[in-house]
Amino acid sequence: MDPQTFIDFMQESFRVSLFLSLPILGAALVTGILVSVFQTITSIQEQTLVFVPKMLAVLAALILLFSFMLRTLMNFTYAVFAMIPNLAR
Repeated sequence: MDPQTFIDFMQESFRVSLFLSLPILGAALVTGILVSVFQTITSIQEQTLVFVPKMLAVLAALILLFSFMLRTLMNFTYAVFAMIPNLAR
């Protein structure tokens, strides 16, 4: 395997990882900010209040985006398996 092939493979791996994790992390971030603003406005300083809405937002994002995530991961896996015979050269 030449270095450029390895670099391309790693770049694609990082890109797929980023595309798979960003929607989930974004949902958690937005929910955390909204709950923090709500806590600031109402002066509720309960630290455990953030946990349940974040978990529900992450679960909802996973349910809504599971097909996209699975399709992306399957396409990447197919590309990796298709690349294997070319690595022997």
